[in-house]
Amino acid sequence: MTRREFIKICGILGMSLPVQASLSSCNKNDSIEKQFKGKVIIIGAGAGGLSAAYLLQQQGIDFEILEASPIYGGRMRINTSFTNFPIPLGAEWLETDKGIFQEIVNDSSVSIHIETVPDAPELKFVNYSWYNFFEEYIVPSIADKISYNTVVQSIDYSMDQTIITTPNKQYTADKVIVSVPLKILQDGAISFIPSLPNKKLNAIADTVIWEGFKAFFEFSTKFYNDEFQFPITPTTDGEKIYYNAALGQNTSKHILGLFVVGKPALDYNSLSDNDLKTFILNELDGIYANQATPNYIKHLSQNWKNEPFIKSGYMTDHADSETVKELGKPVANKIHFAGGAYTDGEDWVSVHTAAQSARKAVEALLK
Repeated sequence: MTRREFIKICGILGMSLPVQASLSSCNKNDSIEKQFKGKVIIIGAGAGGLSAAYLLQQQGIDFEILEASPIYGGRMRINTSFTNFPIPLGAEWLETDKGIFQEIVNDSSVSIHIETVPDAPELKFVNYSWYNFFEEYIVPSIADKISYNTVVQSIDYSMDQTIITTPNKQYTADKVIVSVPLKILQDGAISFIPSLPNKKLNAIADTVIWEGFKAFFEFSTKFYNDEFQFPITPTTDGEKIYYNAALGQNTSKHILGLFVVGKPALDYNSLSDNDLKTFILNELDGIYANQATPNYIKHLSQNWKNEPFIKSGYMTDHADSETVKELGKPVANKIHFAGGAYTDGEDWVSVHTAAQSARKAVEALLK
């Protein structure tokens, strides 16, 4: 069973995806003695990196985040100018129980109220997003520990302390948490000294990473269905769905979203903005009896392949769970991994699994 099929079955049965139990060792009010008292360098300020930093902050552990881009958030990026609710250019849905928010915040004294609506088999945020959650609850306490435009070139863990090299500076750490998109490791953008173990290298090289593309079109009227899913054969090639992006939002706008991953995304990746507009409107005219073009107002798109420090969509839903588990394993008790691709193999690629993998990495690191 793929992770996507699991999510759908949970939705059909009225079940929530499992949320991991909170780890007492990561509770800021817990007096448990920690063996580790050194410095941690976190590479990447996406969901995994930010979650790991937040937990380390709660524990009073010295850390710094090195982020290659000028902003945090990774594939949680949103657009706030296109319409009157946040447009998620990447991660959009909540694929587990709402209890995950309290788990990530890891502080029972913090009250969290986030509105969602059903969008089976997932939940959809109402005038909110994953990015907004991190912006509100996670980033404020760690913002001053993020170094932007800092591209990591190499990680030397051959000595007692690990040396992280960037174009302008070297950093020294006792432990490192790697939280970069898997495609970055697959392309060899970061060199490891010594080389990573063969099992880890094979898992990185053998994993299929889907292309990722999203577009949003505003129309003067709602002529479309809430969802139109294209049959992709074989299913391992990816997914392509038109969906009502304004579903459940406090808006009168008519916004249609396009979500494409895998091989179908190749049809869009090379198009200019004008050609993209023409291509999508022609496709929608064919589906909805020529109603798209006359009702078109504006559009925007996000091609994740063009992001230099992301380079792709995400790991295929059809990945092998044992391979995913290998991706998440630490190396030499010095290099830990956190993010949607570095999990325990039970689930992967969503924001909540990225946060949970960060919790697992921090727990291992503190021992």
